[in-house]
Amino acid sequence: MFFKQRATDTATLSYFLGCAGHGLGIAVDVVAGDEDWFLSEAEKAGAAIAHVIDTHVHADHYSGGLALARRSGAAYRLHESNQGRAAFDFAPMTDGQRLEAGNVLVDVLHTPGHTPDSVCLLVRDLRRGDEPWFVITGDTLFFGAVGRPDLAGREQEMAALLHDSLHRKLLALPGDLEIYPGHQAGSACGVGLSGKPASTLGFEKRCNPMLSMPREEFVAALTRDIAPQPQEMARIIQANLRGVLPELARA
Repeated sequence: MFFKQRATDTATLSYFLGCAGHGLGIAVDVVAGDEDWFLSEAEKAGAAIAHVIDTHVHADHYSGGLALARRSGAAYRLHESNQGRAAFDFAPMTDGQRLEAGNVLVDVLHTPGHTPDSVCLLVRDLRRGDEPWFVITGDTLFFGAVGRPDLAGREQEMAALLHDSLHRKLLALPGDLEIYPGHQAGSACGVGLSGKPASTLGFEKRCNPMLSMPREEFVAALTRDIAPQPQEMARIIQANLRGVLPELARA
């Protein structure tokens, strides 16, 4: 397996991973303007980009996922709940669906809470074994924090959904799994994020204070002091749902 993590100046983390043996790659949470980097990394790896995935419709940055998919000929994937919302065709992901890129397998986990369409990606490398190796958690779970629940409105409801997603989906996974989130310290998508770019699920179970709270306490804590929403949030969401370039969205 090859695996690359890309950090931006806005604390967003993107990923490019795949199977070198079969020459197939997967791009996750591409930021607009980074498309050339992913194409360059694919060329270095001798891999065709098979899947471009956004873990949710982003509210804090413009997505480059659709643009990269069109340039590379890959399938662009969002959760199926965006059918009817997005103004373009995409390959819908469903809970429990398995995506393949040679020896690299990705299981889709629908984890609503940060947004209704949020997914996490459970990754296996069959050359290492059949057990999952790591999970890309998007904005569902960070290091020392969890995703904010207010971007879709209905903060109480979304916070409760997030608690369910964390405990029924992520915390049920093996504790030795590595986790890779969509943001690190400096992001507006959570409060109290660590600047470290990787952790394990077991460490977060022990040391992330949000993960030990009962449901009602979790909802109260998560909705008590919500940070200001990202600048231009409504414009960014609409641009990402329309599939337009940032400069056109600002026009």
